[in-house]
Amino acid sequence: MSGVRVCGWSELVDGAARRVVVDGRPVALVRIGERVHAIDDVCSHAEVSLSEGDVDVEECALECWKHGSLFDLETGEALTLPAIKPVAVHEASVDGDDVIVQLNETHRDGAHPDERAGR
Repeated sequence: MSGVRVCGWSELVDGAARRVVVDGRPVALVRIGERVHAIDDVCSHAEVSLSEGDVDVEECALECWKHGSLFDLETGEALTLPAIKPVAVHEASVDGDDVIVQLNETHRDGAHPDERAGR
């Protein structure tokens, strides 16, 4: 997988979120056990940083600190109100101590760039 090295695995705290920027796009990284997840770091409801919220390890979700919406870390789906739109999920991998993120081409509204342009 190609992508961008964003931090070291040893820099991530298990059960916590961390903000990184990939090609100008804010991304929330979340480590749960031996897995790392990457989603857009902007709530689809309130336009605030998701990485400042709490991680729900059992639900594999990240909670927006402002209004409490939960976002699934594997699908980006909004699990609770008030958010109803998903956030984009990105590919994340670990290579040695390097955490690598590959941005997907889907915008956080769930549409591919070609769909938003009417193509």
